[in-house]
Amino acid sequence: MYAVRRWSVRHARGMEAFYERFERVLVALHPLWKAVGYERLERPVARLERLVKGLLFDCKMCGQCALGSTGMSCSMNCPKNLRNGPCGGVRADGHCEVLPEMRCVWVEAYAGSQRMDAGREAIKVVQIAVDWRLAGRSSWLKVAREKGEQARGKQVGTSP
Repeated sequence: MYAVRRWSVRHARGMEAFYERFERVLVALHPLWKAVGYERLERPVARLERLVKGLLFDCKMCGQCALGSTGMSCSMNCPKNLRNGPCGGVRADGHCEVLPEMRCVWVEAYAGSQRMDAGREAIKVVQIAVDWRLAGRSSWLKVAREKGEQARGKQVGTSP
């Protein structure tokens, strides 16, 4: 998994481009997801998301994905669960002080963000603390619901 995770960071621009298109499809299908019921879809979509993002990013399914802001490096892979940048213990060679065989998640995040279009600025945005009540839930459905409702609100002239 570690090798694939590092590959994903090295190919962050391609991953970003793919996800932009994927997100557009998810949001466009919002009326369908809403008709079926987001709660009904949660378990099967979360399973699929866990499989895909687990393979590519070693995703921990926190439910509040920040891959687009962290250079396609899942910040939840940090042994200290740091959501906003490296600790003071990053070794001179860029490896983690807790797991010396692993490169620091945040060193990787910065490198990946520099390969991305939006990532260069997105990595500077402070992420809110993880709400562990959302752990295991699909961030894909969360984005589809939020952006779908927002788009719908704009269409009918109301605020989201």
